[in-house]
Amino acid sequence: MKYKMLDASLYISNRKNFMSQMEHGTLAVFNSNDIFPTGADSTLPFQQHRDILFLSGIDQEESILVLFPNASNPRQREVLFLKETSELIAIWEGEKLDKKRALEVSGISSVHWLQDFPTIFKQMMSEAKGVYINTNEHLRAKTEVETREDRFIKKMKADYPAHQVHKSAPILHRLRSVKHPIEIEAMQKACDITKAGINRLLNFIKPGVWEHQIEAELAHEFLMNSSRGFAYTPIVASGKNACVLHYVENNKECFDGDVILLDVGAEYANYASDLTRCIPVNGKFTPRQKEVYNAVLHVKTEAEKLLVPGTLMAEYHKQVGLLMEEQLVNLNLITMDDIKNQNPAWPAYKKYFMHGTSHFIGLDTHDVGIWHEPIKAGMVFTCEPGIYIPDENLGIRLEDDLVVQEKGEPINLMSTIPLIAEEIEEKMNS
Repeated sequence: MKYKMLDASLYISNRKNFMSQMEHGTLAVFNSNDIFPTGADSTLPFQQHRDILFLSGIDQEESILVLFPNASNPRQREVLFLKETSELIAIWEGEKLDKKRALEVSGISSVHWLQDFPTIFKQMMSEAKGVYINTNEHLRAKTEVETREDRFIKKMKADYPAHQVHKSAPILHRLRSVKHPIEIEAMQKACDITKAGINRLLNFIKPGVWEHQIEAELAHEFLMNSSRGFAYTPIVASGKNACVLHYVENNKECFDGDVILLDVGAEYANYASDLTRCIPVNGKFTPRQKEVYNAVLHVKTEAEKLLVPGTLMAEYHKQVGLLMEEQLVNLNLITMDDIKNQNPAWPAYKKYFMHGTSHFIGLDTHDVGIWHEPIKAGMVFTCEPGIYIPDENLGIRLEDDLVVQEKGEPINLMSTIPLIAEEIEEKMNS
């Protein structure tokens, strides 16, 4: 691992909270992700399933976690199964977790090798009346491949058809949405690494650089600071490219007079950061570019004040829409008549601001959470309003990561990253 392992107390707490919400006499199973092939003998870098990571800290392929809080055998209440390591595996693949190290990472004392799973699981299921399965219920999920979790669920249902089936997702979505202080610390580290990348760019960007060169500068800085790299596919969009919301080609030259929209973020210890900044290629915004920039900044500043406990996200997004509506009128992009005659299902402001303002962030960039329940302290959201004007070759979006507080406005984990237009200009020209 490039990162320092997080304290095992986090995972002990997470398991305790999860098990407290399980029905009596049930167990829960969590599987690692697959290692995905690309062709021949090549594979993609392994990315651990976020749920087993949240509950154990185990960042290793082929691992299985079973939780059975009411098991008669105390050694079967928290059980971790790992791929058995050996000297040969260490030579070919590198060091894997042994049982002692797994205990240190997870706080789980009952650790077995993977080959023991069928026998031990059968013993546990003979006592359990039901099982929690872990399906991907993220609202944006569009998974077509059959995952390791999917295969396990299919086999488990065939082998144990009489057992009651329960869902882990509702419990996990609530637990994962409210961050532990250790998680906040890891996210702050990810944001600090992102800051280092942005500071590097402010002295690098100039007319004639290419989008992919900017991406390379960020990658260098992230890796130098113990990040695995980007938390998500980076967007480096200059000029009109900034009006493509998920532009990821990053293959165009940056020209004098253009503004670059950077939607980038480093990860640290599997926790994501998510930042958007807009930077003038020549180090100076035009009056019109600054006018649009400041309009977006105003919406962002006012929207952040709404991220307080008790707020419903649906109402929040309506309020942000009204804020944006006012700014677009001031920019002469829409008129009061447009608003008067708008389709309520697609308000007039959506022509220039067509996406949402905030999403949960944590172990995933678009983290899990319960969207129809009020905001709670400890939740972390992005705030990312934008205005996109293709006819002006201009797209402006500004984004920070914010921790909701018990009282008052949220804490901005990116508060030290240049945001004000004049500050960006000053740093680029110093």
